Amino acid sequence: MQNIETLKKTDMNFSDKIYILDTTLRDGEQTPGVALTVDEKMQIAQKLNNLGVDKIEVGFPASSIGEIESAKKISNLNLDSTLVGLSRSLIKDVDAVLDANLDYVHTFIGTSPLHRDYKLNMSKSEVIENAVETIEYAKDHGLTVEFSAEDATRTEREFLFEIFNNVVDAGADFLDLPDTVGVLTPILTHDLITDIKSHISSPLSVHFHNDFGLATANTLTALECGVNQAHVTVNGLGERTGNCSLEELVMTLKVSYGIDLGLDTTRLYSLSTLVGRLTGVKMPVNKPIVGDNAFAHESGIHVHGILNNSSTYEPISPEMVGHSRRIILGKHTGANAIKSKLKEFHIDLNDSQFNNVFSQIKDLGDNGICVTDDDLVAIAITELGSARETPIILKGLSLSSGASVSPTATVKLEINGVVKETASTGVGTIDAALNAIRELIKDSIDIELEEYNIEAITGGTDALAEVFVIISDSFGNQSVGRSTNQDIVMASILAVLDSINKLLIINNSH
Repeated sequence: MQNIETLKKTDMNFSDKIYILDTTLRDGEQTPGVALTVDEKMQIAQKLNNLGVDKIEVGFPASSIGEIESAKKISNLNLDSTLVGLSRSLIKDVDAVLDANLDYVHTFIGTSPLHRDYKLNMSKSEVIENAVETIEYAKDHGLTVEFSAEDATRTEREFLFEIFNNVVDAGADFLDLPDTVGVLTPILTHDLITDIKSHISSPLSVHFHNDFGLATANTLTALECGVNQAHVTVNGLGERTGNCSLEELVMTLKVSYGIDLGLDTTRLYSLSTLVGRLTGVKMPVNKPIVGDNAFAHESGIHVHGILNNSSTYEPISPEMVGHSRRIILGKHTGANAIKSKLKEFHIDLNDSQFNNVFSQIKDLGDNGICVTDDDLVAIAITELGSARETPIILKGLSLSSGASVSPTATVKLEINGVVKETASTGVGTIDAALNAIRELIKDSIDIELEEYNIEAITGGTDALAEVFVIISDSFGNQSVGRSTNQDIVMASILAVLDSINKLLIINNSH
């Protein structure tokens, strides 16, 4: 079987220099519901520049005064990246780009029959005339020009060649092929790019949308065929289902093709996080490269492999993109994963204690609960606390309550080897259980509940409850008890018994 290096040499025609044009601040902001302030645009532009992208499309200056002002402020940052302004094939749009202090214009006009007939109401010759006039004007004013044939992938091939030849003659520096509604497939992309390259020698760019989930694959195919530049957005944001994803494209080129674009990929995750926070568009957990689960593992088999050599179940290390690895605990988790986590938190358990913790995590997983690191620590600490001598052991608990019945708790305890049982009422089931415990232990110790705190470790109605109590006895001694359980009442009772056992141990030692 041929390896990727052999395939690159025989079947691929990558350009010697591949440019990345990021359009997060323009097409990305066209994501439904997204609107960025000037300061937010400046933050993103700075991060894109620090990443090392070649060009940043900062917006559409003609659309508003605010767009011009934001472009000016970004320009004042003196970034290394080339700043680009979008423009329709209109002189006034080019003027807005000039007013924004930009040196690079990305001008476009619809070329497909759908756009000519239903949006522009123009003939083919009128479309060419508008495109040429705008480019000549932009070039006369010293701008670098990139021309997009909007909806190029649904444009008649011969007309596409015709308009491209005309705009090149007018001075266009880059020709862009937008797959405006994302209808390409890799095979169709290969055919289109190969055909265009055989007719046009100017630098080519692609701007592919993700309507069928193929934007990154199609962009890679276009680059394989010699395209010089790719339009991308952070997190794949953009109109409808978005654009080619910056992080996916860059890392695929680097890892699968061995093509390093010179970007600082360790900044990808922080950039993604910033854009997600500022746009309000949260990434799916399974988003490649930057999703929460991109380097998360639960399966015992996978975790065992990861702990020995991360390459067994990771194509790249999380550090390459500034991400981090997570070991998720649940029903698929193996003992190795839990031991690794406990070691990470400096918690030492004996075999019996570990087996109890392992069993609890499996039970929680079977109940559909994902165990967090905080859950694990709470469970382990509770287990460590239960290892002490326990004069009082809970043997049974029964609770009842209703609209017309006082909350009642029946508690069975083993006290120094003797089993006792009683029932009590209270203002609630926890109070009733505490009253029953008081009654059962009154011959051994007199207690008062000084403080009671409960906290849900994780969200949801099925979250683990962690209960802390402070109990005092008639001698003025106090002790802290704690317990973790899905059942709030059970967690409360076990925390109280934990505290009582500590007091009894203290008293017996005097």
